[in-house]
Parts: sequence; C-alpha cells; structure tokens
Amino acid sequence: MNIKLIKALWGMENMKLEEQFAKIASAGCYTGIEAPLPSKENEQQFRELLSKYQFDYIAMVFTGGEDHLASFQQQIEQAAAFKPLFINAHSAKDSMPYDQQLEFYAQALVAEKALNIQVGHETHRGRAMFTPWGTAQLLKDLPDLKITADFSHWCCVAESLLEDQADNLKLAFERTIHIHSRVGYAEGPQVPHPAAPEYKHELETHEGWWQQIVDLWDAKHTSPITLTPEFGPPGYMHTLPFTNQPVADLWEVCLWMAKRLKG
Repeated sequence: MNIKLIKALWGMENMKLEEQFAKIASAGCYTGIEAPLPSKENEQQFRELLSKYQFDYIAMVFTGGEDHLASFQQQIEQAAAFKPLFINAHSAKDSMPYDQQLEFYAQALVAEKALNIQVGHETHRGRAMFTPWGTAQLLKDLPDLKITADFSHWCCVAESLLEDQADNLKLAFERTIHIHSRVGYAEGPQVPHPAAPEYKHELETHEGWWQQIVDLWDAKHTSPITLTPEFGPPGYMHTLPFTNQPVADLWEVCLWMAKRLKG
C-alpha cells in the first residue's frame, strides 16, 4: 500500500508526552501522530516535540454540548493554529434528526473552507455517521463532505461485515481522506488481536476495503494517503474476566498492524 503511517496517542496516556513521541519515533515506521489538541499547559512542549521529531500532526476534535456547530467551529480554529495535515472530527450526534445533521455538516463545510483546512468526519458510533446508509445520504446531499473511514464501527452497528452495503461502501471509499485501520467484527468494534487466525476473514475483509480506498486515492493524488492503526485500550480491547487484564499488548497490536500494512 502507498500510505503514510500515523500513530495515535490513544492508549499511551500512562507515559509522559516526550516518552510517547520518543517511543513512536523508535518504531521506525510512523511519520506522525494523531491526537486531540494538547492542554494549554502542554501546548509549547507539544509544538517543540512535533518539530524535534519532524512528525506530521492530525488533530482530533470532538463536538458536544448544546451547540455542536459552535463546538466544532471553536475547536477547528484552535486546531488550525497547530498547522495539522488535516482535522479528524467526531461530529454531530446519532440522535439528531436528519435535517439537523444536514445543517450541521453544511455549516461545517463553510467553516472548513474559511480556514482552508480539510476535515474528515469520522464514521463513529454515537455520531451522525454511525451507519453506512446514513453516511451515504449525507455524502450524496453534500458532495464536498469527506470522511475518516473507521468501518469497524459500522460492522458493530450493522452486526455484520457489511455484505449488503456495497453501494454505500463504494461511496464512502470515494470520499475518504484518512483511514483508521482497526479491525472490527459483527459483535464489536475491535477483534482481540488482528493476527489471530480465527479473525482471518475479518482482517482480510477490512484490508480489502482499505486497499480500494488507497487505489482510489492514488488515482487522484501524488501524495500517499494517511493511515492510523488505531486499536484501543480496555474497554475496546478485550480483558480477562475477574482480573481486567488486557488479552494483548496494545503497542504490539498497533505495530503488528502497521508493519503488515507497510509490507
């Protein structure tokens, strides 16, 4: 795959910020990080570390409160100050009526254009894009709308590997600007370990989706698409009963996925 691998800081919160950056750099396969905006007290250090390690940055924002649009606008203005590659947004709410969703994304596109920065709206549970069919309708109604593709959520919501969603997936592939390469399955958003042979079909299905996205991207762009092996800690990761011990090492799971995709 012609890709740039990005490492999420999710699950590394038990380490100091500089330790997180150093460990990611030592892996030798990542070219940047994906993370929420740093706290005010960490802003200067965050900028210095991005410069020190020459990392690209994908900023994450999370809309909320009574006014999701105001929340979105405020956060993307803050994110733009860090000059990220683009912004990955957890946007709107699954319970919003469709007309409110449509208005939110229409205005989000206006805000994005004003800042001259791309935004990929993540296909995430709890958000407006939590199903392939709902997302497809938004993409049809708003031709400039773009997504961060995390189809593991759709597998969980649809309780399937989306065998009946070919048309909606095709549209999603075409509008993807960033990939979260977590492998989901019919009963959850994250398999215990993508290398486990019992999840071979799930892994190959997701890889097929990602390859189609990469192929479409390469046909239109000279730069590679970005991809984050975004497996999560407990409670995304399975744990053993009574002990709450994770069934796999999160760092190694993400690195296994990264090296497999890099080939």
